[in-house]
Amino acid sequence: MTPPMSVPSSVGGPNDGAAEAELAERTADLQRLQAEYANYRKRVERDRDAVRELAVIGALSGLLPVLDDIGRARDHGELVGGFKVVAESLEATLNKLGLQTYGVDGDLFDPNVHEALMHEFSAEVTEPTCVAVLQPGYRVGERVVRPARVKVAEPEPGGPLGGATTQEN
Repeated sequence: MTPPMSVPSSVGGPNDGAAEAELAERTADLQRLQAEYANYRKRVERDRDAVRELAVIGALSGLLPVLDDIGRARDHGELVGGFKVVAESLEATLNKLGLQTYGVDGDLFDPNVHEALMHEFSAEVTEPTCVAVLQPGYRVGERVVRPARVKVAEPEPGGPLGGATTQEN
């Protein structure tokens, strides 16, 4: 037969309040430690994603001239046969990696995603507009890998739709 367990003298005694305070303090410490660890794990995961995205962007940046050449060959009707299949396969693979093409004629000019190479005034637009895309832009997610290179048209300065004109009465 085993001897009965003895009850510590602090349970139910005068030190009971001190034990509860120590327990509450240790519990709070444990909760803080768990929260710090959870935040650490989230930060490390976020950093890993950022490094992965930068690595993908670095690799894709080197392939942009190849995509430009494929686009020019397509525009001139020289993208035929086996080369066409390889080009389409390359483009599909790059799309799976998150590379997106952007920039079409008629887009509103945004200096954050467009690089203006040419400029003209036009009565046909009411605000700065891309009237010709000279080279498409590329992005991965929201990050611009290369801005679209465009020709921009603005409203004529003295025209009815253009900027600051004053009428004298």
